[in-house]
Amino acid sequence: MDRLIRKFRRLLLSWLHRSRSGPKCFIRRFSYKDIKMATDGFHRIVYTNSHGAAYKARFQDGEVALVKEIQALNLEKDAFYREIQLLGRLHHRHLLALQGFSTGRKRLLVFDNIENGSLKEHLNDPLKTPLDWKTRLQIAIGVAAALEYLLLFSNLPMYYVSISSSSIMLDENFTAKLSDVGFFNSVRNYATMPHSSCPEDCSTQDCSNIIFQLGVLILELVTGQSPEEGDVDLIQWIQESSISSSIHRMIDPDLGGSYDSKELKKLLAVARLCIKTKDKPTISIPQISRYLQNEVDIQCYKYSRVSFI
Repeated sequence: MDRLIRKFRRLLLSWLHRSRSGPKCFIRRFSYKDIKMATDGFHRIVYTNSHGAAYKARFQDGEVALVKEIQALNLEKDAFYREIQLLGRLHHRHLLALQGFSTGRKRLLVFDNIENGSLKEHLNDPLKTPLDWKTRLQIAIGVAAALEYLLLFSNLPMYYVSISSSSIMLDENFTAKLSDVGFFNSVRNYATMPHSSCPEDCSTQDCSNIIFQLGVLILELVTGQSPEEGDVDLIQWIQESSISSSIHRMIDPDLGGSYDSKELKKLLAVARLCIKTKDKPTISIPQISRYLQNEVDIQCYKYSRVSFI
């Protein structure tokens, strides 16, 4: 019966998504000259990876956007335009929306407002105003919701997604926006999301990689540390049986003790299950999203116990 209900729910969500999608929105073509000027000669780098670089752009009309350079090997013009069409069909509050593109000296994609830059900046830059607890919790909820949308609501072909504090953008209201999503099959250094026909309790290795990335992001939100740059091995710490005795030492000092202890334990419980998922799936993206939104109790699932709750 549960399997039948889940199947019906997926079909219903798929129908709702198609019925609300409407006609494809207009995608503007930017001039290479305007983008170069807006990015200060491509020097305003937000992040870089094997897929290309991303830049902060401020156009003459005051609009602030994220510009991504496409460097996929052997990418034909038709494949680039297909990428534009597919990205233009993605619509979610926690996904950066595609606004335009350029095919000048570089192939560039222009996404919507990122007035407050990346999450990484706010966690690591001492000149930035520290994020309060409510904002961090909403960021975790928002990213999980975006992943659930990509998994269950989108009927598009397989795509990749990369989750990190560098690629999570914040708009003028500090709403989290997942920015590193695409459709190039030639890119191998990203976790690949399954098609929406994949079972809701997806347990593929690609799903596991995405869930693991989400767990690492949550650890960054709680501790303010990056796994690559912190003094403590966050991955090892979250898996320790004695974690309850060290939680107070690991919380980001920028929070100043202003956080909800119950919500903190909830986030750490999710992070721990996400990290364990790298080796053996223990929780799915939809379950994470619903749990963070208080729709379900994580204890109702038959997973490894989280002793510090």
